[in-house]
Amino acid sequence: VVARGRNISVNGVAVPEGQPYLHDGIRVTWPGEWVTVTSGLGVRVTWDRHQAVTLTVDAELWGSTWGLCGTYNDNP
Repeated sequence: VVARGRNISVNGVAVPEGQPYLHDGIRVTWPGEWVTVTSGLGVRVTWDRHQAVTLTVDAELWGSTWGLCGTYNDNP
């Protein structure tokens, strides 16, 4: 998923503003100013198209994530 300002694309295919989009298990919704990308892996990324990003993971991923956002185990 590539997002530049008001232009969002998935694998090079443009996502029309305000329209939901599903491609290979990746869902993009664009309600108002926020863009949400959800995957079948249990991860959701929400972006305000400026600077705020929120990452949410399903409870099933407890203790099995690592990387830039840390681990999902209540141990910061």
